[in-house]
Amino acid sequence: MAAQFDLVVRNGTVLDGTGAPAREADVAVRDGRIAAVGNVTGTGREEIDAKGLAVTPGFVDIHTHYDGQATWDQRFVPSSGHGVTTVVMGNCGVGFAPCRPQDRDTLMKVMEGVEDIPELVMRQGVPWNWQSFPDYLDALAQRQCDIDFATQVPHAPLRVFVMGRRGVDREPATTADMAAMASLVEEGLLAGALGFTTSRSLFHRSSDGALTPTITAAEEELAAIARGMRRVGKGVIQLLDDFQDATPEGSTEFAMLRRLVEISGRPLSFTLLDISLYPGRWKTLLEEVERANRDGLPIKGQVAARPVAILYGLELSFHPFSTCPSYRAIEGLPLEQKLARLRDPAMRVLLLKEEPVYSNPNMLAFMRSVANMFVLGDPPNYTPPANERLDARAAALGVTPLELAYDLLVSGDGRTILFHPGANYTDCSDANMASMLRHENTVMALGDGGAHYGLICDASYPTHALTYWTRDRKGERWPLAWTVQQLTDVPARTVGLGDRGRLAAGYKADINLIDLDHLRVAAPHPVHNLPGGGRRLEQKAEGYRATIVSGEITYGDGAFTGALPGRLVRGAR
Repeated sequence: MAAQFDLVVRNGTVLDGTGAPAREADVAVRDGRIAAVGNVTGTGREEIDAKGLAVTPGFVDIHTHYDGQATWDQRFVPSSGHGVTTVVMGNCGVGFAPCRPQDRDTLMKVMEGVEDIPELVMRQGVPWNWQSFPDYLDALAQRQCDIDFATQVPHAPLRVFVMGRRGVDREPATTADMAAMASLVEEGLLAGALGFTTSRSLFHRSSDGALTPTITAAEEELAAIARGMRRVGKGVIQLLDDFQDATPEGSTEFAMLRRLVEISGRPLSFTLLDISLYPGRWKTLLEEVERANRDGLPIKGQVAARPVAILYGLELSFHPFSTCPSYRAIEGLPLEQKLARLRDPAMRVLLLKEEPVYSNPNMLAFMRSVANMFVLGDPPNYTPPANERLDARAAALGVTPLELAYDLLVSGDGRTILFHPGANYTDCSDANMASMLRHENTVMALGDGGAHYGLICDASYPTHALTYWTRDRKGERWPLAWTVQQLTDVPARTVGLGDRGRLAAGYKADINLIDLDHLRVAAPHPVHNLPGGGRRLEQKAEGYRATIVSGEITYGDGAFTGALPGRLVRGAR
């Protein structure tokens, strides 16, 4: 008898993405869609025995920056190695389209400064076979990849495309400028963009230290774009904002977000962080989010599933001494030669007293905040105890935290990685992070895959959510069905992708088979496999027995099968 299905996954413990309790069931797939879930009597051309394995929908990461990588690479590494089957890029107002040839250098400088993507990598990797945003989507539509990908219209290239140098210099937009930007956003949404994104963060600077084009954009400009979104009735809004005006009484910036949602009639999400420099701000913003949703305004906070891990090392983009003039003189040496110079006592004395010089003062402050750093081991511990922090260890040794940081960096083979929990781990506690993640008006996100190649490697957060929060945490643990829902159905629906994120008949056949008992994440490590030999951080996992995209097995036990069923997703579903 001929097989009725392309694939049947049998005897697995199904967590369907809705938050419903786990149940033993079979999952049948036909033509890239789920055909049945339950007791499947028909046969498949291929069958997998998933006894003892969790069977979940593919994970959906709605906050990535694969805008460039999607044009040169067929694999969305590291995200696709952690059960992610759909990514959304174009976040935080940065990207590569629309773009005229004369503005390419400007956009590369923005991406290099904001997202830590080396200019050499972009020059050799990005084909620039587009100008308009629809052209960019058409170019992406030709790509065949390991997972699905969708994108959004980013504000920075949009502003530069319309205003040229005036946009780069952050001059106020004219009425004509605003009308043109709104029209281009409408055009992008109609062509298949999922939304519009912007940034209002002072941390975002181009590689020459200049603030990015969008940071001081007036509310009038954003409102004009919001009205364009209302006209087409499509898309979501995403942004990053420092909310520096936030007080326990509220925030004028947040009030502006409410008005944008009212004008556009579209959902909005923003990056929500617990930063020790601004104690309690996260709570104020969550209260604002609650009020907005009670008033019928769909606003969510995007929350990272673990401390935002800024990583420093001699082989990475930065470390506490990387912007010191004397270090700059040797930074291009091979690691062994560099170590030999750094182990010279005279060089140690010089670098410990030398003042660093860098164009981004916010980033510089983070790099030199050595007292708050830890050593990231293997396996990595993203929630280490306070007594392992460098200030505590230095005090016990009778040295300064800066001295200890130096000695750790040059110890052993010189590959020590220092970990700075820049957000979501205030006072070495995960309590605030847990409160944010468990809130009904937040969404788990912020993997940032495709960016921060030598600085951050948070795309592995799905594995962390399933291990730390759900299996291993010493305090209250999350229900497994709830965690799976936060990785699948909730993010998919946040951006309008209602055809995935659940295991049910008719949904897209994106599936993970996971050995939860043996699931683990390895330490990140640098590899040189970007265009031009550029470096990036990779982080692998064990325990994903299979990842399936559109019914095709793309990864088995962490090994890429060669299947490339991933395609551009145009528009909401």
